[in-house]
Amino acid sequence: MKSTIAAAFALTAASSLGAQSVTTPPTDFSVATPLAGNWSYAQAADGTEAVFANAAGAPQLWVHCTRATRRISIAKPASAAAPLLDIWTSSLQRGVAASFNPATGRLTIDLAAFDPLLDAIVTSRGRAAFTVAGQPPLVVPPWAEPARVIEDCRV
Repeated sequence: MKSTIAAAFALTAASSLGAQSVTTPPTDFSVATPLAGNWSYAQAADGTEAVFANAAGAPQLWVHCTRATRRISIAKPASAAAPLLDIWTSSLQRGVAASFNPATGRLTIDLAAFDPLLDAIVTSRGRAAFTVAGQPPLVVPPWAEPARVIEDCRV
């Protein structure tokens, strides 16, 4: 009996220690420094697209309008599938179901053009963050290019 209790205690202690060592990204990015880089805007065959590239020129975030369906997709590089892409803005936070395309190495979410989360992204105070479990957060500045893409899908 004593050894059963001791074993249960040891398992509980080990589980607690393991849980404590897992680091989770902060849920408040209000003071996080946005990644250095630039947004660009361009026409696409089926709509428009804004791309955020880091200082080295590597694309980090895509905001794409498919005009025919009035849908906005947001994608970021990823090495594996994840169930959610968590988005933080100064006024709204939400996890959105994501799909992974191994051919492009992107994790993508799909939103209706009038989803309030899109407005929150473009009006966020100084930054918006995109996080996936197990990856560092992507914090970007909310420039005019994503807003332009979103507006393209609304007209």
